[in-house]
Amino acid sequence: MSKVPDLVKRVLLGRALSSSQQHEQLLPKRIALPVFASDALSSVAYAPQEILLALGAGGLAMYHYTPWVAAAVVVILLTVVASYRQNVRAYQSGGGDFEVATTNLGDNWGVVVASALLVDYVMTVAVSVSSGVENLGALLKFMQPHEVAVAIVMVVLITIANLRGLKEAGVAFAVPTYLFMFAIGSMLLWGLFRLALGTDLQAETANYDIKGNETDLAGFALVFLLLRAFSSGCAALTGVEAISNGVPAFKKPKGDNAATTLLMLGVVAMTMFGGVTAFAFITDAKFADPDADVHMIDPATGKAVADADPVIAQVAHTVFSNFSPGFALVTAMTALILFLAANTAFNGFPVLGSVLAQNRYLPRQLHTRGDRLAFSNGILILAAMAGLLIYAYDASVSRLIPLYTVGVFVSFTVSQIGMVRHWNRLLAGEDDAAQRRRMKTSRGINAFGATLTGIVLIVVLITKFALGAYIVCIAMPVLFLLMRGIRRHYDRVAEELVPSGEDVTLPARNHGIVLVSKIHKPTLRALAYARATRPSSLEAVTVAVDAEESQRLQQEWDALDIPVPLKILDSPYREITRPVLAYVKGVRRKSPRDVVTVFIPEYVVGHWWEQLLHNQSALRLKGRLLFQPGVMVTSVAWQLHSSDRLKGRAEPPGPGASRRPPRAAADARPGGGSVSDRD
Repeated sequence: MSKVPDLVKRVLLGRALSSSQQHEQLLPKRIALPVFASDALSSVAYAPQEILLALGAGGLAMYHYTPWVAAAVVVILLTVVASYRQNVRAYQSGGGDFEVATTNLGDNWGVVVASALLVDYVMTVAVSVSSGVENLGALLKFMQPHEVAVAIVMVVLITIANLRGLKEAGVAFAVPTYLFMFAIGSMLLWGLFRLALGTDLQAETANYDIKGNETDLAGFALVFLLLRAFSSGCAALTGVEAISNGVPAFKKPKGDNAATTLLMLGVVAMTMFGGVTAFAFITDAKFADPDADVHMIDPATGKAVADADPVIAQVAHTVFSNFSPGFALVTAMTALILFLAANTAFNGFPVLGSVLAQNRYLPRQLHTRGDRLAFSNGILILAAMAGLLIYAYDASVSRLIPLYTVGVFVSFTVSQIGMVRHWNRLLAGEDDAAQRRRMKTSRGINAFGATLTGIVLIVVLITKFALGAYIVCIAMPVLFLLMRGIRRHYDRVAEELVPSGEDVTLPARNHGIVLVSKIHKPTLRALAYARATRPSSLEAVTVAVDAEESQRLQQEWDALDIPVPLKILDSPYREITRPVLAYVKGVRRKSPRDVVTVFIPEYVVGHWWEQLLHNQSALRLKGRLLFQPGVMVTSVAWQLHSSDRLKGRAEPPGPGASRRPPRAAADARPGGGSVSDRD
């Protein structure tokens, strides 16, 4: 039975990998693209839709601004891609924006970026999976009432895939990602072909009206609505930064391979986002959401339409017309890529968490790789946080989107400012003319990127704050303070543990104390071990919980002629812990320069329920003794036969009289045992 958990783990995660196999997990560009770029590519499914939803608040007439808003998003996308190509070549350790900000702007700015990215990674998983469920519901209508449960199940499956290791997750996700590219590319090409033939393409919602909560827009109100639509469309940029955090996962030359992957990401994302948005505009596709107070009205009846498919599903249905396999392929691949887009965060979050842990801003456990060479603790934390968000927001994309993109644009802006300072520092010490020209070009790209992303960040904060972005604005400072507190703790402990001359001074004497409750094998082993350590003085100590039992123990002790004196401590209130602590403190007070070593016999058991029956007094004693200065605690283990099951051996029959030491059989009464059993 003890092997069952390990067997389940091996079935789910695969065989353990040694540290020497880490190079086998590195990714070529053809696998790195779907692993790290699936988030940005999958935004095709919801970014155009969010633009239409934001514009719909001003009524149907606002849809005419769709191409201009989409064009502005494409400009920002290409700018960010060009800027990050400089980042990945200059910083390849995996710290990404955190490393850039820390190195060039200082520790506090690095922690600001880290807190923003951690929040945004969680949002990426929640939004991508929720959108995937929404699109899958367009194909499988019976799933719509169970969207939250389906979304959480998908998070669990993606978590298991990533716990198996980066390379296996990449291979598993590469095929559907490329199929998604093929499906969207085929849809766009077929749509262009049909338009060239003069076909009139109209979406199923083309004849509906849009009624929003904002009418008669002009002046500032019009600009504000356009900016809100633009900030919603900027969800298409999330995921670009994941490549800069995942550079260590690339094969050599890491920087060049990461930069090439970024370029491919930019071209593909621009084409797909621009193409889907263009066809949504051409086909007059509409989208509404009552939660956002935007309604779609059927002119024939004057009533609101209860529901509509996602925009990308409407475009696919219109382009492929009656060719249902084409529609099914686009819809299925869109849902699948959205589920897998969360994998970008599952690759970026654990690596960033590891870097932060290495820099003492997060617990050390996040820097440890699991037996599949993945940062398992970071993966599990991300899954738990994303699952909670999905549950809290009912897997609603329209409710989650306002929380999105704030964190990523904070990291974009700070990182690009840091890169400008990086190039300034290098230029100050560079004499080669060609190198200076190259550095100035890179600095110009990063400066333009910093300016543009800074403007977008302000727009996002202003337009989304009241819609839910304030939650992110609270979460980021909380994370910042938490990480700074963890760093202060680690720094304080490190300073406290710096060796000094007095730390290596040998103690004057070592007083050994063996805790005893009865004379049996564990007691005799503890006494033998204590004598073997050759302390300056050695005595056995027992607590007189029962006067008759203590007297009998003294008689047996004398009869066996044990060469260690027995000290019996009075306990009027039948306690064990306090009398022992008081006695140990008394020994320390007499000789403050001496060390007291307390030997505690302790059972090793094979069943969880046995742990409840044994070792309770030992645990309490150890917990209190460890806080006493100058006191060392040594557990002397005695393996019960039941522990053999944990070593892969069959449990032998119960012990017979021949296996007991003299006198122990006569004393084997209920309640007898080591100090581990005494309460």
